[in-house]
Amino acid sequence: MITKARYYEGETFAEFIARPTIKNREMWVALTHRVAIPLEISARVEALHGQWHLLVLSEDWCGDSINIVPIVAKLTESVSNMDMRILERDQNLDIMDAHLTNGKSRSIPIVILVNPKFQECGWWGPRPRELQKWVVEKGMQLPKDERYKQIRTYYARDHGLTTMREIVEMLEECCVRGPALTAGAG
Repeated sequence: MITKARYYEGETFAEFIARPTIKNREMWVALTHRVAIPLEISARVEALHGQWHLLVLSEDWCGDSINIVPIVAKLTESVSNMDMRILERDQNLDIMDAHLTNGKSRSIPIVILVNPKFQECGWWGPRPRELQKWVVEKGMQLPKDERYKQIRTYYARDHGLTTMREIVEMLEECCVRGPALTAGAG
């Protein structure tokens, strides 16, 4: 499903953000400029051996993607041993359907960890665990506008730190246990 060739068919974040047709460009750019990767997070990734790859399934209209993908991109840019490519969810349903949230939802973004041999090691998404739990347990009871307002507030207060930590934890776990596939946060 994920091969080296298919991985490199994906867009870099720079290519993605440079699309002339990207939806919500101002929000994507604004968040990208606000992201700061703590040195301790970068150091944890740099301490791992090998070249790691993150394949992100996303779409430019997705609010969660706007709040997560720039963070993942900045994380990969802050280290020498990890890179990232983006594939559109709707054009890659075979990959998406192997990474469904709760086994049924095509929620995005999904971040798939691929090791130096291009073997899938695990995946994360569509949101930080704490936020996803809130959405499922309480957020779905709110009107859509109020739910999205609460989600945006979470992202603004968190500054991407939870996303960074959870992705780095996934990477560290993969280094310890090898390429055995693990389910995502969804």
